[in-house]
Formats: sequence, structure tokens, C-alpha cells
Amino acid sequence: MTFDIALVLSILLVAVLLFATDKLRMDVVALLVLCSLAVTGLVSPEEAIAGFSHPAVITIWAMFILSDGLTRAGIADMMGQRVIKVAGNSEVALVVTFMLLAGLLSAFMNNIGVTALLLPVVVGVARQVGATPSRLLMPMAFGCLLGGALTLIGTPPNLLVSIALQEAGFEGFGFFDFAPIAVPVLLVATAFVALIGRHWLPARDPVAETGDSRDLRELYSLQERIFAVQVPDESLLVGKSLGEAGLTTAAGLMIIALSRGGHTQALPSSVTRLQAGDILLAQGRLDRFKLLRQWSELSIEREAPVLHDRLLEDAGLYEVTLGEDSSLAGKSMTAAEFYESTQSWLLAVLSGETVRRTRLADYTFVSGDQLLIQGDEKVLKTLREKYQLIGVTPLDKERVQQKYHLDERLLVLKVPKEASLAGRSVGDTRLGKAFDLRLLAMFRDGEFIRPLPAEQEIQGGDLLLVQGRQEDFDLLRGLQQLRMLDDATPYMKIFEQGKLAMVEAIMHPHKWINNKTVADLKLREAWQVEVAALWRGGRPYRSGLGDMELQRGDALLLVAPIKQLAALNRNRDLIILNPVSAPEVDKSRAPIAVGSMALVVLLSIFGLMPIYIAALIGATLMVLGRCLNMEQAYKAIHWRSIVLLAGMMPLGAAMQGSGAAAYLSQQLLQLTGGYNPWLTVAGLYFLTVLGTLIIPTVVLVVLMAPIALSVSIGLGVQPHAAMMAVALAAAVSVASPVAHPTNVLVMGPGGYRFVDFLKLGLPLTLLIFVVGAILMPIVWPL
Repeated sequence: MTFDIALVLSILLVAVLLFATDKLRMDVVALLVLCSLAVTGLVSPEEAIAGFSHPAVITIWAMFILSDGLTRAGIADMMGQRVIKVAGNSEVALVVTFMLLAGLLSAFMNNIGVTALLLPVVVGVARQVGATPSRLLMPMAFGCLLGGALTLIGTPPNLLVSIALQEAGFEGFGFFDFAPIAVPVLLVATAFVALIGRHWLPARDPVAETGDSRDLRELYSLQERIFAVQVPDESLLVGKSLGEAGLTTAAGLMIIALSRGGHTQALPSSVTRLQAGDILLAQGRLDRFKLLRQWSELSIEREAPVLHDRLLEDAGLYEVTLGEDSSLAGKSMTAAEFYESTQSWLLAVLSGETVRRTRLADYTFVSGDQLLIQGDEKVLKTLREKYQLIGVTPLDKERVQQKYHLDERLLVLKVPKEASLAGRSVGDTRLGKAFDLRLLAMFRDGEFIRPLPAEQEIQGGDLLLVQGRQEDFDLLRGLQQLRMLDDATPYMKIFEQGKLAMVEAIMHPHKWINNKTVADLKLREAWQVEVAALWRGGRPYRSGLGDMELQRGDALLLVAPIKQLAALNRNRDLIILNPVSAPEVDKSRAPIAVGSMALVVLLSIFGLMPIYIAALIGATLMVLGRCLNMEQAYKAIHWRSIVLLAGMMPLGAAMQGSGAAAYLSQQLLQLTGGYNPWLTVAGLYFLTVLGTLIIPTVVLVVLMAPIALSVSIGLGVQPHAAMMAVALAAAVSVASPVAHPTNVLVMGPGGYRFVDFLKLGLPLTLLIFVVGAILMPIVWPL
């Protein structure tokens, strides 16, 4: 093994590990590979960027435009509407119809686009005929993958192996050269799934059976989280906005509707002012809401200077300064979040000559800020290293009073003997998370207790020393004054009246969600839509959603006025499973869209134009024919996929030029004995299948193509059979939910688990291998 081979394989190994661990976005990994190859001299600078003008890359982004044009013309939608007429109520017929329909569309359209298009159609058909969506969604996804293998443009792996052959001096594949093997594979796989495989699929129904809001509420068990409250005449909340009242932020409620004087406002905004008599329909955890209300039982001790002084004398107060490189600079953080992160209380911030003791969440830290912190020396040492703090100085009470005037924001609350809070721990109170109040110390039977661990129990008669504003405590009293209504049913009519509706949505596979939370989607700000619940792992989550990190396969339950939900169909990051209205299509453009795609096919079949020029002509005609405009065409291109492919192209060239491909092919020949060429082709097939579990298929084909070529040259045979095996194996990404974005799309709506893909995917992979092994020597003899 030469140094260049070792270097190329090292870069390959690091790329595979990054792909497998998902630590970085795939397109970023591809760019790192490109830069590494150029810097190390394994490829020239021109070769490093050649992938962006590669015929395969040009063809693929042009096909994205063609696919979107067909979608906007309503081609797939028109075909989907005929499914019920053809298949009826038979599950076998539905499986066959959807697999063949998906396969046919995927032969000329992008696989992911077809899956995204058919997904709501499959769910809708299942609901109408009373079938279980989980018995139809996976077969449809597999039909998309297998159908993509039918033509040269159906899936990127086919195009990549064909161009690789041409670049190596061999004749490339024709437009339908894949069909003699791919068509029998699709038909056999369809028969197998319809007659046998469907019985191995779960009969789960994570989506509503009828699709209306009532069924979705029942599915997500929202009824137990929805209640109604009324604002009494003398409430402290009268005149305050919903945001100021803390109903959404502090109490963690989603205000579904506000009824006033016989009129109902759906999803009132945070600036809506409360009036006496208002009735609020809210969703949230009633137990937490009641717990917050219990704090209003406490009374404020107006004169407690002894406790104030005791705190200042024995509080462990330190002043620290944010360094220039502090990781806190530019961030905002509530006092509760600061405590969770550091196990110390942030009491005040001095910025210039301004002191902030409350509402710290509204403040953005800057370098040079001085922070007043309550904690011990051990915590401060860790804190200093974590946030790059400088000038850690202990302060006495005189200095604290002089500089921060801390006693102006100190409250002493007395816990009545029979208070509902008695017996609860400090950690259970959620006071700091709900309001800008910090529980600093406790005085009980002459004992001053500080700091307060989360497990510290509150007892009747305790005096609690709290930092905060009188106004925040008044809000607690305002929550207590709200009158709970016995029955919220009359106010639920807002759904039946059509003012509000609910839909389910999943994230598009091209949306980068690593370390992203539900709040990061900003659906309320951008679309005026609320996330009511999240479905994951077979169960709903209905509270604390904003801080939940998104995962592949999550389903979101969204609630909004119908107009906003209809507009949400334009959101390219979400796939709506039960759209309140169909996505905008212009069926009058269908002849132009079909004609443009037909021209691409004909130009390629008869060799009148290279496939990439034919695809560009078709995409241009789609725009000129007003099937879509240029802005829509740019949005139709999944640029991350393009950068991923173009960035990894130089690695294939480096493997070929360094001899790494020849080296790996020799290892494969030694492993398979090198006596039977078909055994070696089988080895390539299974090696590619295994690779699909951790490496994106387009990247995998870029890596496997030079190995397949080297193996064929080593055996002294034509490489077409080996390249066909690689392309077929890449298309059959059915053994894992993460093997292809198409599988990820159906995982949440189908309620599938990893083992469900193994149950059907592994036998199907072996069956496809058997069919290919029978046909390959006939169609592509060595």
C-alpha cells in the first residue's frame, strides 16, 4: 500500500465516520473531503471543483426542476385520485397499486419528491377505505426506490454508473437499459410484498383514522390537557396582555381561543388584552397550572430586615466579570436556566452604570458585564473556567447594597400552616422556571437554610426569601383568581365551526434538524401556527415542546385557523399528512409538463442529445411553459444534495488516480477467490447493500464505481454487469429506515420502528438479489 493510497483511504474512513455519526451535515462533510483532497495534492484544484460541472450533477439538479414542474401540474395527484377506483377496498390491491404507481412515477421523477407527493394520498386513501396506513406506506416507499431503478434518470446511482463507464472509455447505459432487470425486480417485489410481506408489517395507526380535528385530539390525548378558565371582574390580570399575564410563558399554556361577548377569537396573540368576563380555552398541564396557583396562598412579610441582612452576611455572594472571549457574551439566559447550568444563582447584572436585578431573560450579555452570583468557591471555580470569567471577588453586604441595591428586590414569603405547598420539594415548585423569582434561602425554627437543594421540603410556617418583583407575585395572585370552569366542551365548538383545525406534519428529509428544537422552527412567528403536540416512539408529548430537540421521524400536531394551515402547504421544510386543502396545482399546465418530460426521454433514447443537455432543455421548457417560475425552480433544487454529490466527486477521482480503487478491488478478488466472476459481482452487490446503511447512496456509488471498474478489469470482463449490480444494490435501500430519505419520510406517519424495516427489508433484499442473479447473466453476460 502506497502513501497516497493510505491517505485516500484515511480521508474516506473519516468521511464514512462523519456520515455514520451525523456529527456534521452531509454537505459540510463533502466540502471537507473536497478541500482535503485539494490541499494534500491528491487531486488538482481543477479536479477538486470539477464535480460542480459534472454531467451527473447538472442532470440531477435539472431533474429536480422537472419533478417539481410535474408536481405543480398535478400529474401525480390526478393519478392518485384514481387509485380507489382501481383498487377498491382490498389491501392487496392497494399495495399493488401504490407500489406500481410509485414505481412508475419514480422512473421519471425524483424519488423523494414522489414519496412526499404520494404520502398524504396514501394516508387519505387508507382513511377513506378503513385500511391501516402502516400497511401501505412502507410498500409505497419501496415502490419509489425500486421504480427509480427503471430508467437512466430515475435515480442518481443509475446516472452515476453510466457516466463512470463513459469516462473509463466504455459505452454508457441507455435510457431503458436498466429496465430488463429493474422491471422484473419491481414486479416480483410487488407480488412478494402484496402476498407475503405485508403480513410482517405492523397494524399500527399513529395518524387519525378520519383525519378531522376531533380524531387528532383523541389520538394525541389532548382532551385531558384542555380546560377553560374565566377572568373574574376584580382580577389583577384585567388590562394585562396574555404575554404580561404569564399564561403562555409562566404557566406554559397554549391559549387556543378567547371568548368575549359571544365572539370567539382563535389563537389570540400575546398582545391581546384581557377583560373581565373573558373565557380562555387553554391547553397545558393542569397539575402544573394548579401548582403555580398555590403560590398565591403565601403572604408577603413587609418588614423582614433581619432576614435580608442574614442573607447578605451569609449568602456566598461573588462578583465576576465576563472576559472578552466569554462564551456567555451575546447570549440571553433566565435566572433558572443559569442555575440549572451552573448550580448558582445569578442575582444581578451591572452593565456600565445600569443594574438589572429582574427580567434577565430579556438581557443579552456583553463582554465586561459584572455579574452578582450566589454560590460557593468550588462552583465559582468551575464557573470561571466554563464561561471564561475574570476578576472573581467576594462581596460583603455593605458593598452589595452600595453597588447592587439587592434588598430592593427581596421578598419574604410566609407559608401558611395548611398551605397546599406544604410537603412539596423546592424542585417541584417550578417557581423559577415559571416566573422571574429566585428562591434563595429559607428560615425555619430559628435556622437559616442556604443554599436550598432541589429536594428540600417546604413546610407550613416557613419563611422563604425570594428575589423578584412585587408585580410577578401579583401575577401569581392573578392566576389564583382565575375561575376554573367545570366543562370546556361548549368552547370546543371552535373546531367544529371551522375557525380552527389541526393537521399532522413531518420534517422534510432535506431539513437539517440536528440540535434544533421545536421552538427553532418558529412556526408561530412565521406561519401563525402552534405546535400542540409531538408524536415520537409510539406516544404523544404535549408539554415542554419548545425545548424538545427534533428527531427524524417525529410527527408534529399543528393547530391554527384554516387559512394559516392552508398557507402552510407552501412550507418546504414540512410535509403535511392531512392538508386542509390540496397544494396549489395548475392542471391546465399538465400537457406542457408531460410534453417536456417526454421530450427529455425521447432525446435521450434516440441519442440526439446527452442526457444532461436533454434535462436542461426540459427544465427550461417547464419554466417557459409556466409550469413553475424561476424562483420556484431554484427552490425545487435540493442544493444540499447537489453540494454533497459535487463535493464527493473528487474522492472517486482520487481513488482511481491513487490506485486505491485497484487496491480495494484486489482485496475483494482475494476474498471471493477470483475464480467465478459472478461470485465477485455478488460480493459487490452485498458490499454496496451494507454501505447503504451508513453512507448516502450517491456518495456510495461514487466510491463503488471505480472499485467495480477495477474488479472487472482484473477479471478481464466487461464492467457493465458489475456496474449494474452496484446501481441495483444502491437502489434497494430497504433494510434500514436511515438508508434513504424516502424511508425516513414514512417512518413517523407509519409508526414504524427500526425492526419493521428489517423484517420486510432483509428478505426483500435477498429476493431482489436472487432475481438479479437469474437475469444478469442473460441480459448482461460477462
